[in-house]
Amino acid sequence: MAFDYDLDFDKINFRKQPELYRVGRGEQGVLLVEPYKSEILPHWRFKTPEIATESSEKIYQMYLKYKEDQDFVGMDMARKFLQMGYTRSRRYANYKGGRKYEENGEIKERTIDEEKAKSAAIFEKKWKIVREDEDYLKLKKEHQKKYG
Repeated sequence: MAFDYDLDFDKINFRKQPELYRVGRGEQGVLLVEPYKSEILPHWRFKTPEIATESSEKIYQMYLKYKEDQDFVGMDMARKFLQMGYTRSRRYANYKGGRKYEENGEIKERTIDEEKAKSAAIFEKKWKIVREDEDYLKLKKEHQKKYG
């Protein structure tokens, strides 16, 4: 089932109402779903490889805590933040300032920022661990079967 952007995200606590959560595709809803957004976002950084290492490890530890609590929504949100760490780092690695398009709509010439590329690789490793975790996959399937 697709991510439902029509929900009143300002009023929903998805920890208390996990039945309203939809996995969606990729990073959908990563900056909407509370209380997880507020818990994870302060730790999400990728400016340098050192910062990315600290950030991805902290988010991964949060993932493990959500897993221990059998909190699938928290697990999935941690996965989304790790994925977003990878995708945003890659965007900044490939395009100066992180902007892919010129003001006229044309795609900018690609550049390579090695620091951001390293940050992306750091996040990618943690993201792969989470997305391939058997417990995560089991809980994801159960959540989707039960709630859509």
